Amino acid sequence: MSQSENTVHLEAVTESHHFGNRLDQVLADLFPEYSRSKLKTWILDGNVTINGQVCATPKHKVAMEETINVVAVMEVQTKSEAQAIDLDIVYEDDAILIINKPAGLVVHPGAGNQDGTLLNALLNHVPNIDKVPRAGIVHRLDKDTTGLMVVAKTIPAQTHLVAQLQERTMSREYDALAIGTMVGGGEVDAPIGRHQTKRTLMAVRESGKPAVTHYRVREKFRAHTFIRLKLESGRTHQIRVHMTHIKHPLVGDPVYGGRPRLPKGASDDFVETLRQFKRQALHAAKLSLFHPETNEWMTWQAPLPDDFVNLLEKVRDDTTTHGFDDY
Repeated sequence: MSQSENTVHLEAVTESHHFGNRLDQVLADLFPEYSRSKLKTWILDGNVTINGQVCATPKHKVAMEETINVVAVMEVQTKSEAQAIDLDIVYEDDAILIINKPAGLVVHPGAGNQDGTLLNALLNHVPNIDKVPRAGIVHRLDKDTTGLMVVAKTIPAQTHLVAQLQERTMSREYDALAIGTMVGGGEVDAPIGRHQTKRTLMAVRESGKPAVTHYRVREKFRAHTFIRLKLESGRTHQIRVHMTHIKHPLVGDPVYGGRPRLPKGASDDFVETLRQFKRQALHAAKLSLFHPETNEWMTWQAPLPDDFVNLLEKVRDDTTTHGFDDY
């Protein structure tokens, strides 16, 4: 396999176990780094030859010892502009990029955020990443959630990472400060779908997609709990929706948290800290995955951002002053 700036060249010879199978199935077996839908599109577009003859029929039955070639031009995936935006890069090689996203950085352009996004920054930082679907972004963090994200720099890397997400072999762990005192760890197994009336929001719904969030208590306070969460699935706003569902919304969550809950007898300084923390107290602290080229298991961790650290300090001070029984 080789790849020029805009063209992918693939070649392979079919083996005995391919005999009688459909062309699209055989390509998926021979070139697993590309998605089945992409391979099927290349067949239909006439980009695939068998023994030098174009075959544009996905259902074509393949024989043994046939030479299959794929020559396909990679289309530009986005019309967004490259912008020189600073990135906190934790790790980078030829296949992947690990970044520590700050609060306030939107991942994709959208309504109200046409530029100044992570995607714009990636187009500037990584040459030719516009050839990769969604500029290599395989999972998202909400605008005001901080922490680790992986970006694919090539199409094979993206295909590999998406498969890990689907197979739940990629591990993502989050730190959060929840309202209320939680006794111990557990899990929330509740399907998530679009809110019935507020279509921009998500909610626990019987008709939603399966969603599982595991959590454990890291530190208890008189009116809050510092927790570590791990996702089995990756639904939109999953942690925020699940924690609200079990009556422990995240501190500062402007959408799912409701009105601020102020502990009894809290100092003016602590009350002001809670009121001024106007984003969800959620941080993607740990990311583990199999490297898409070496298959090495790799792990990265990102420390809590300063505003989250300050919030925890104030919560500890409040508990030290009032004790656990004064709430």
